[in-house]
Amino acid sequence: MQSEVIISGFGGQGTLYAGQVYAYAAMDEGKHVTWIPSYGPEMRGGTANCTVVISDEEIGSPSALHPRAVIALNLPSLDKYESMVAPGGFLIVNESMVNREPTRDDIHWLMIPANTIARDLGNERAANMVLLGALEANMKALPEGSLERALEAHTAERLQKFINLNIEALHRGAEYRVD
Repeated sequence: MQSEVIISGFGGQGTLYAGQVYAYAAMDEGKHVTWIPSYGPEMRGGTANCTVVISDEEIGSPSALHPRAVIALNLPSLDKYESMVAPGGFLIVNESMVNREPTRDDIHWLMIPANTIARDLGNERAANMVLLGALEANMKALPEGSLERALEAHTAERLQKFINLNIEALHRGAEYRVD
């Protein structure tokens, strides 16, 4: 099985980091993985997205014209990627930064107040992990606990103080399920 995921938002929202965690988790589970980042020239505030492809077999192309899932951290990301999600796929939207619901009825979608949840946990920058937790809880592309293990194994030393917060954010996001 192959799953393509696009994670998109503004620079500074942890878009690329969320993709890295997802890619590391898949790699640690023995999957074939590609992670392709794309970002504007601005470090913070510009657009940023990444494509993560996870497969049981070799990956033919790291791009995703119709991904199985999209995480949209802001309105421009929802506007750009909603139409690309494959029918039956998943669209996980940061309700804290988006003022409309998705319009498609052939996909599964969730509106999650990720910034609010992360702020309640102690750091609004964990919103990316809230959404990643929701994505994996619904897609089930990896064994349970894979994301947590990836955070513990691959977080830089200077950021390890945030591991428990990020794990709690994953768990809070995982509480959101499509009907």
